Amino acid sequence: MKLVIIGGHLSPALAVIESLSKDTEILFVGRKRSFEGDRAVSLEYKTINSLGIQFEDIVSGRLQRKFTRHTITSLLKFPVGIIQSFFILLKFKPDVIVGFGGYLSLPVAICAFLLRISIVIHEQTLEAGFANKIIGVFAEKICISWDSSKAFFPKEKVVLTGNPIRKFSIFNFQFSIDKKLPIIYVTGGSSGSHFINVLIEGCIENLLKKFNVIHQTGDAKSNDYDRLKNLRDNLPSDIRKRYILEKFIDPSHIGSVLKNCDLVICRSGMNTVSELIYFNKPGILIPLPFSQGGEQLKNAKFLENLGLSRVIVQKETDSKKLYENIVSMSGNIIKYKLKKLELGIMQNEAAKNIVRIIEYVYREKKGTQI
Repeated sequence: MKLVIIGGHLSPALAVIESLSKDTEILFVGRKRSFEGDRAVSLEYKTINSLGIQFEDIVSGRLQRKFTRHTITSLLKFPVGIIQSFFILLKFKPDVIVGFGGYLSLPVAICAFLLRISIVIHEQTLEAGFANKIIGVFAEKICISWDSSKAFFPKEKVVLTGNPIRKFSIFNFQFSIDKKLPIIYVTGGSSGSHFINVLIEGCIENLLKKFNVIHQTGDAKSNDYDRLKNLRDNLPSDIRKRYILEKFIDPSHIGSVLKNCDLVICRSGMNTVSELIYFNKPGILIPLPFSQGGEQLKNAKFLENLGLSRVIVQKETDSKKLYENIVSMSGNIIKYKLKKLELGIMQNEAAKNIVRIIEYVYREKKGTQI
């Protein structure tokens, strides 16, 4: 079987790749750069290349719900993505394309539909992303993570599979820390978060008096990593060793970080929320304020209602408030743990479920039975 996998949400895509048969031929379509106009290479590109999987970079504009100064530019880029996708699919000749949300999925899926290539999509969020809503009209099957997404798609195509979680290695914790102190893991996702980086910068010396801090900054053009590295290098030696600063943390090490940390400071994309649930790790969530349809705030409130997190709103947050929340929450960390019964909301077989759907669609297309 030949598959095109489209980037968007990287973690569920990686989970599915891990569960595919070893003889599956995969082409990954995604973005080579973290941000438009930024020279930093994306974690998506680095990770897929490290797996020895062919990667094709395409350009496409976001379809925006509101008219902004970027709308015209984005619309002009969309046909470029269509043309690139058309030639990629003609050359590779996949049996099925699998999309994981995001604006890059749309041009590839449109071309696949025109070329009569089978389409399977996965929806990670509690509702539905804009691109997936459109693709769902002509996709063969729609895999959803949460029952609440059913309302947004044709019901006869929907399969509740769960949200795939990567196979984490938890035995390779590689960081040297002060074992007497708790560990805080700070992340803004694979691209990092300038806002969170600045918040941490404003309270890092106070934090290091009480905690070890593992801080993943990303590698965007804001130069946060270089600035924070200079700050760390000038800290007193007794606390400097407690501040572990990384542009990226290899996906194979994320499991050990989450397993060993005591508290996570992060955004609230659904993948992050799913991993916090999986590892039963308390988090202070700072939702991205301009996420599509307020998606990140909904995700954060979902986790807060489960009792596993606190939510603080970006426009109401500064370094002092963040520090106060960290100290307060860490002082009563047992309160922010899920019961075993509540942990059942995650479906550990999600990746295998999606692979079964892909195989079903492939065999249906070939006219054979499962």
